[in-house]
Amino acid sequence: MIAIIDYDAGNLRSVEKALLHLGEEPIITRDKNLILKADKVILPGVGAFGDAMNKLHHYQLVDVIREVVKKNTPLLGICLGLQLLFERSDENPGVEGLSVLEGEILRIPDKEGLKIPHMGWNSLKINPKAKLFQGIADQSYVYFVHSYYLKAQEEEIVAASTHYSTLIHASVEKGNVFACQFHPEKSGDVGLMILKNFAAL
Repeated sequence: MIAIIDYDAGNLRSVEKALLHLGEEPIITRDKNLILKADKVILPGVGAFGDAMNKLHHYQLVDVIREVVKKNTPLLGICLGLQLLFERSDENPGVEGLSVLEGEILRIPDKEGLKIPHMGWNSLKINPKAKLFQGIADQSYVYFVHSYYLKAQEEEIVAASTHYSTLIHASVEKGNVFACQFHPEKSGDVGLMILKNFAAL
């Protein structure tokens, strides 16, 4: 069973639909026991960093997520879900993230001719060792929607990167923790393959 954490933050249904399409058994829940019993856990998210952290505290999910990490259950953060796994974000200074991974979330720098938020398809430079990207060709395209991006503290956890105004750490892997800034559930066959790789861990 794959638990998709429900804390009122968008894109739950599209993630659920993609997993059902792959023949998985996703369950959308904020029930602590179900989340801790799950074989795998997904932290989705669309919206603002500060609001999301407030919701996670409100539903008493912060310690649950940290416990999932401690238990070595594979955890996948998607979009805002990736950002929440880190320490802080330019979007809401002073709000502490989950701090499961080290790094910060910065605003994409303004650049002439580039729109922010960054919305659209970008190619990935993939780390060949990355588990999420097995069987996926380097420079494959995935779908992004974001105004803030990850700068991970440890280069070695970066599974894939892209360039939009600046170098963006688009995906990370460390131990049982995985995350994508882009939306695998909206990235066609490449995205489905990433979710399939996660489900097969």
